[in-house]
Amino acid sequence: MSFVEDQVRRIDAQLDRLVFKSAAIRHTRLPDAAAVDESPDTQAEPQPDLTVSRKLVQLQAAIKALSTKSSSRTLLPATRIASLLERSGLLPTEAAGVDERIEAPAGYDDQLQWLLVGKATTQTYGLILNTLLEQTIPLTNDIWYWDDVLSSYGYTVFYSVQTSPLRLWDWSKDVYHDAKRRLDFVQVSGTISETSDHAADASSSTTTSFRANWGHFYRLVRASIRERSISDIQRRVVSPFAVSRAEARKKQRGLKKLREMNASGLGVLMDEGLTLGSDEEVAHPTRRRGSEDVQANEEWKSVVEKSVALIETVLRNVTELDVAVPEFEDTVFASVEDDPELLTQSSNSDSSLRAPRPALLAKRLHHILKMHYPEQATLFRALTKRYGRPNFLIRYWLPASILLVSSSAILRILVKRKAAVMTWIRELGTTVLDFWTNWVVEPTRKVISTIRHDEEGEVAIMSKRSLEGDRESLERMVVDFATDNPTTQSGAPLTDSQIADIRAKVREGDLTPVLKAYEKDLRRPFMGTVRGDLIRALLIQLQKTKVDVEVAVGGIDALLKSQELVFGFVGLTPGMLVCLGLSHWLSGVLGNRKGYSKIKQQGQMIRVLRNTHRILTASTSSNNGMLSYKEHGLLLCEVHVLRRLARNILPSEIHREFLEEIGDLVDIRTGVERQLKVVERMRWAYDKWMR
Repeated sequence: MSFVEDQVRRIDAQLDRLVFKSAAIRHTRLPDAAAVDESPDTQAEPQPDLTVSRKLVQLQAAIKALSTKSSSRTLLPATRIASLLERSGLLPTEAAGVDERIEAPAGYDDQLQWLLVGKATTQTYGLILNTLLEQTIPLTNDIWYWDDVLSSYGYTVFYSVQTSPLRLWDWSKDVYHDAKRRLDFVQVSGTISETSDHAADASSSTTTSFRANWGHFYRLVRASIRERSISDIQRRVVSPFAVSRAEARKKQRGLKKLREMNASGLGVLMDEGLTLGSDEEVAHPTRRRGSEDVQANEEWKSVVEKSVALIETVLRNVTELDVAVPEFEDTVFASVEDDPELLTQSSNSDSSLRAPRPALLAKRLHHILKMHYPEQATLFRALTKRYGRPNFLIRYWLPASILLVSSSAILRILVKRKAAVMTWIRELGTTVLDFWTNWVVEPTRKVISTIRHDEEGEVAIMSKRSLEGDRESLERMVVDFATDNPTTQSGAPLTDSQIADIRAKVREGDLTPVLKAYEKDLRRPFMGTVRGDLIRALLIQLQKTKVDVEVAVGGIDALLKSQELVFGFVGLTPGMLVCLGLSHWLSGVLGNRKGYSKIKQQGQMIRVLRNTHRILTASTSSNNGMLSYKEHGLLLCEVHVLRRLARNILPSEIHREFLEEIGDLVDIRTGVERQLKVVERMRWAYDKWMR
């Protein structure tokens, strides 16, 4: 939704309130299609004439179709508006001329016709506003293109190469036309000086004269080329690309002038078109007498007539780039004031001698939609083609030519290395699949298993029963050693309590019986070795070392199990990072084709606010502190872009508040100073969504 649609809805609602408050509509019921089809014998009261009723039903259908409330689209296309005007029955036919009338009750039918014309004017008004808006906004990109060409000699060289075929074609045409003009001049001079004797033997020298003329034409072409080459060398002594830069400056000036003219026309229509008053005045009018009520009813009709004339004048003159913007504005207002149809209606006081005003306005609107609107669009396209950036073919003919020339060599290389290329493609596909399986799918599955405490998903560096088995083996070895080598003086076997005490100490890491025997055998190592006690004690200590290592490893294993989910995400991170990077790159590539991404839209929103602030600060403010028509049109263009960007960036509830700020910004009646304050408030209030 744009401010043009808001403006059309507001004017349409004002027209409904103005028309349906009149006495003619308030006390008369509009016949519907069912009432028209009923038979007169079945009706209790006399009905209007069938022809009149059918015409009123046509008016009703056209009014309903033109209304913004009953249509799914706020702005209707030009063909649709013209078609509704044709089907309404207001347009005079060629046989009857402009004096054809619709015979119906005077007040009733007149108000319906005015309502139809008013709604058609509103739709046409919105259509022209939207067209000027959509035409003006893209011109900025073309102006920036010429800025790039003029800002760097590299861009200038590239532009010269791009347009070199066109220059060569224009140069060839100039040489041809110049040589042809010289040849015609020589032939005419020779014909005047010839005598009648030459005509007698003309048939015998046809071949000779043709060769002579062709040779003479060839010499003229060479002379023209020589003269133009010398003149081109003289012009390009200072800079070989001066012509290209001069052409770029000329086209940039043309685009700037076209943008200013469109902006001025947009501002004129927005400020002066269909000014029916404020919504409060229309909704709650002051109490008037009968004559004042009639005068107020005529005022809005006069506004509609002047708005139609204003639309037509703007469309006729907005593409005239030879005049300055102030002259264009003066011409528009002078043409509206001196409009012949308005002067005729105001001077002709006898209503019986003049054609119906709604019919004339309908005919004029139809003429605007069928003639002036397409002509303006055609002229604008011609001007943008003349001053805009070169088309796609001209800008990319050089790389396309290089690709076309080298395509055969590229094809030969591909054919010779077909097997290698196919291998690369297969390996690339296999690599992508393996990466997806091993670095994305498998880590994800392990993370899910860890979350669900599956045995397969547990992280461990030692088996579960390893420590218990080794510890029990150590206990048995120590108990057997202590049983075989009791440490008591009497040499009596160990009791069960002593064995249990030894087991408990072994669990705590105490190997005192073994160590005592080991120390005793170290005094006589040979005897201890022969008996085997020393070697046995060493093996028990080796088992103890193994158990200690497994206890330490078990601690590490417990630590790993406590951080099992963390390690799972660590294993998943590389694959996810690569996938996110690729998806971000692909979204960026695809996003450049579809439109700006959110970050770019935020940056563009800041630039639009900067342009808005620049328009307001650079304003002359000569009209009671208000913007001029051109500046208002440029401001509307920036605001239109700002609204479109805000719809994609701001949340819905914030967007509604932002639209209120937009409404304050485009209201030029508040003055430039207040508009600047609105821009400053928008910058700090919505900075969160523009960063």
